[in-house]
Parts: sequence; structure tokens; C-alpha cells
Amino acid sequence: MQIRDLPYPDPGVPDTRSGLRLLLWLGRSQLGGQAKSLGWGLLHLVSAASLPVVTGLAVDAVVAESGGKLAAAGGVMALLAITVTVGDTMLHRVAVTNWITAAARVQQLLARRASELGATLTRRVAAGEVVAVSTGDIEKIGWCVESASRFSAGLLTTLAVCGGLMIYQPALGLLVGLGMVVLALAVLPLLPKATGRADFQREKAGRATELAADTVAGLRVLRGIGGEELFLGRYRRVSQEVRHAAVRTARMWALIEAVQVALPGLLLLCVVWFGANMALDGRIAVGELVTVYGAVMFLLFPLRLFQEFAMAYSFSRPSAARAARVLALRREHAAGEAEPPESVEAPEKVKARKTVKAQGTVEAQGTVEASKAVGTSETVKASDTVGTPESRNGAGGERDGAPHGDGLHDPVTGLRAREGELTAVVCGDPDAAGRLAARLGGHPAAPDGSGSVLLNGVALDGLPLDEARTLVLVQDKDPVLLSGTLAELMDVPSSGNVTVERALESAQCADVLTALAQGSPDAEGDPLCARVTERGRSLSGGQRQRLALARSLVTDPEVLVLDEPTSAVDSHTEARIARGLKQLRETRTTVVFTSSPLLLDRADRVVFVHDGSAVATGAHRDLIRHDTAYRAVVTREPEPVAPPLRAALAGQTEGAESA
Repeated sequence: MQIRDLPYPDPGVPDTRSGLRLLLWLGRSQLGGQAKSLGWGLLHLVSAASLPVVTGLAVDAVVAESGGKLAAAGGVMALLAITVTVGDTMLHRVAVTNWITAAARVQQLLARRASELGATLTRRVAAGEVVAVSTGDIEKIGWCVESASRFSAGLLTTLAVCGGLMIYQPALGLLVGLGMVVLALAVLPLLPKATGRADFQREKAGRATELAADTVAGLRVLRGIGGEELFLGRYRRVSQEVRHAAVRTARMWALIEAVQVALPGLLLLCVVWFGANMALDGRIAVGELVTVYGAVMFLLFPLRLFQEFAMAYSFSRPSAARAARVLALRREHAAGEAEPPESVEAPEKVKARKTVKAQGTVEAQGTVEASKAVGTSETVKASDTVGTPESRNGAGGERDGAPHGDGLHDPVTGLRAREGELTAVVCGDPDAAGRLAARLGGHPAAPDGSGSVLLNGVALDGLPLDEARTLVLVQDKDPVLLSGTLAELMDVPSSGNVTVERALESAQCADVLTALAQGSPDAEGDPLCARVTERGRSLSGGQRQRLALARSLVTDPEVLVLDEPTSAVDSHTEARIARGLKQLRETRTTVVFTSSPLLLDRADRVVFVHDGSAVATGAHRDLIRHDTAYRAVVTREPEPVAPPLRAALAGQTEGAESA
């Protein structure tokens, strides 16, 4: 695998049982690159290790006054210089390739897992942890994979040189061999402490990043309540903690570097002193002493490779363990079991996919591959089963009187949303709306994990993940707008039946387009060329909601679930949005979680969910007249007290006053 070939067509199935197993799997996944690195490393190191021998021969030739031997030694040295240069250059090239490709493989796997889990990921792992794994941790993992082959080359070369020295000069060779063992092991006791300090610094930095992101996201609210200084003080304290942790980590690194410089220097002094005494006693020739000295100088280089690999492994193992934990996450299905491997599709799932398409009233026109996140609570794909209004509603093309499909059904709450209808859902518990909306998108929300949501009679959790996301799009109450032009924001997987202009018109975005065009001089008056800032921070809350709604309408999914899509919009605009939404989605299934009377009045049916169950269904005006609990939620008025209870309370009050 070369860098130009990235991304991988298939990054593979990682071994996530532990961090060590993940590192071993990565090494096995690029054996070709590891073999190339080992080969070039051996060429480089063996050539470098041969230079002291040739230098010793040259010294002996000078002492013997032999011009021929000196010329031969010079020629060999020139050849070795070429092989050292070529080997070092190619080793660096292949090593960097191994580093980048290993990191890219892990990055692809993390992106795939995040796409599969969607909003479930941040419920099970902190968002800051995911960001840290996908940035700093994959760099350490790539470092370990890359350094493994260079370590292997250094180990083989060191064993060969030490063995040769013991044969060439047994006394000096034994001294060098023992010294190398001591130097290789000297740094190991310091690495766990250095790793612990680095992890502590990483944790503090992640906390500071999360705090900064939360502060920026809520800046308008903080200004409104005068809380900027409070949060600024918190960030200053956390920032100082990061600085102190970084200083402590740097001190440990400095100690390790000092050990790596001081101990090899001591070994070299010992070898020179012992060898010089042997030369004075006549036990070795000057050329032999030069050869041993050059060999020791060379061994200091693979020694650094040993220590580098030890550090790389020590720092990458916790990073690999964190990455393995994220990669091991799976979507939980109705029975609480993990999703089966993607490469194996059970026959009953194939049958379920066919059943959904057979029971629906939509004819397939093509497959639209999703390559972008739409910025909802899920990474959503546009429907691949898009048909004409006539094919969805019957030969006449009229919705009224045409038979509806089974639509969406939640057996846990009893909620039903028939095909072709705009169904509004009112929840007695405001926090339950978001959970139920996510559940309709395929997330089992029951405590025991039972009761999968059904689409046309087939369980969504029984479908492959891509298929479920193709059919159902969920937009939560705080959708994300990515930075870029408005055209790029609206460039999402879609059926092609709903144009961008029509979606923007239905979402009542005319004033938003004007504001974007005026605020972007480079757009030259074209709103689609206007730039949207990160998370739409330059827009008001209502403007962001309307752009997000338009983006969801463009996708034209079979089932669209909206959680409070107009909570930040004024009543006049909300009424127009309700009308446009119903007209645009008249042949699709739409579920809106809201308590707005304007949206509720436009809905075909309203479902009131209380204590986890659908307790009432009907038209908004009927429910507002006859259901006191529903009226209390929608109008935000307290429920009237029953007459017997009112009399009892009055009696208690009178008794208390007389006492």
C-alpha cells in the first residue's frame, strides 16, 4: 500500500480484544511494508557497521605502508558510503509510508465506527475522547507500527556486530556486549512513569478542549446572564493544570534523553580506556583498536532505535487500548445483542429487506450512496426507493381515500405514523421526546432492549444499518450546520424529487438567503455561494433551524422524524412552515415532535405520549377540548383539580386556619 492509494478500499476487521492485539493486527495487515522497511534497514545498518572494519584495515595498511591495500580499503569505503546513503533514504521513505498508512487505517476504522453508531457513539464515549483517539492516539499507534521494523533491523545488526567483536577481540567484545545489554534496559524503568504523566496531560488537555467548546457554544447565553468571567476563570484554571502537566511530562522526557546520552558516553570511555591499555601492552594492534572503537560508535545508533521502540510501544499501548475500546462498540439490537459482522448477512435479514420494499408502496428508481453526514443525530443516507407521487398514492395520484401503508409503529409506546400522513407527537415529559425520536430512527430505547420499531411490519433493528438509515432520517432539536457554502450544505444524498430551491421555500428561508447574500461579498448576490460559518454561529437560532429543516427536506427520505423543528421560530413563520411541510411531504411519512399548536393543528393525526405510552390519538382540536392532560401540556396550564379533591383541600385549609 502506497500513500497515493489511500484511502483503503477495505481497511479490514480489526482485533479489538486489547491494545496489544490491535497493534499486532496492524503489523500483520501491512507485512509488505514491514518487510521493505526491514530490508532497507538491514542494508543501511550493515553498511554502516562495515565502515569501522574497513577503517581498521585502512589504518593497518598505512602502518604497513601498503598502497594497494589502502586503495582497496578506500574503494570499499566509497561503495559503503553509497549503500549507506541509499539504504537510509529508502528506509526513511518506507518507514514514513508505514506510519501514515497505519494511522490512515485506524482513522478509517474509527470513521466507519462513528458513522455506524451515529448519535449512540457520544452516549457511550465522551466526544472529547473520540476526538483525542482520532488525532493524538492514532499518531502514537502509527509511530509504534513504523518503528517495529527499524527495531528489528537494529536488533539483528547489533547481534551480528557484538558476535563479530567477541570473535575478533573476545575481551573487548564481552565488555561491549554487556554494556549494550545494560544500556538497552536502563531506560525501561522510566517509561511507565513517563507514560502515566503523558496520559494525565492528555486527559487534562481533553478537559480543557471540552470546556472551551462548551463555552464558545453557549457564548450568547453566557453574555445574557453575565457568566463570561466565571467560565473564563474556569478555563484559566484548567489551562494552568494542562501547563503544569506538560512541564512534568517534559521533565521526564528530559531525564530519559539525559540517560540516553550519558550512559553510552560512559560505555565509550570504558572501551577506549580498556582498549588503549591493551594496545600499550601490545595485545592488540592500533588498527584493531580503531575497529572496536568504530564498532562501539556504530552500536550507539541501533541502541537509540531500541530505546525509541520501547518508548513508542510504551506510549502507543494505552492509545491502542483506547482505540480498541471505541472500535469494539456495536449498535445494540432489540435483543441486546451486538450487530453481526457486516460481511455476513443472515438470510432472514435479506428476507426482511425484501419484505420492506415489497410491503411499501414505493417503486425503486436507483441507489443513492451517502458520502456525507447530514448533520442530524444520525449520519443519514437518502432513500434508495424513491417513486413518483402516482406510484405512492395509487393510480389517481390523490392521497385522500388512497390506502395507506403500515408506516412506522413503535410497539413499546404504541405510537403509529401511517404512510403519507403528517403525525405530530406530544410528550408529557419534555426529555422523553428526544429519546423517542432517536428510537424511531432505529435505537432501541426500552430498558430491556425489547420491542424494535417496525417499518411496514418489519423491525428496523433487523435491517442492515445502511438500509435502516436509508429509510429513516432523524433530525434532532439541535442540528449541526457544517462550515462551507450554502450549496455545499445542501449537497446531501437525495432522491432528486425535491430541489434545493423548493426545500428552502418550504422551510421559509427567504430572509435567511438575503442575510447570507448580504453578509458574503464573495457570493456576488447568489445565496447558494454564500458561506455558512462553523455550526452556523453567524445565524440566529431560528435561521439555523430553518436551514437544517431545508437540508432534511432535500433528502426526501421515506420517513422523516423532526424533533422540535420550529422551537426558535416566530409564530407567523411557523405557520407558513407547517403549511409548506405538509404540502411537500404529502406523499411521505412525517413525524414531528412538538407542542406548538400551529404545527399540531396542521397535522393529520396527533399522538399524545404520557409515561412512555400513547394514551390518546386524534385531531388537535378534539384533544384540546376533551383531554385535560393533553391540554395542560400544549397550553402550559395546570390541570384542573377534581371537585372531591378540591373540597378536601378546602377543608384542610379551613382546619388549619381555625387551629
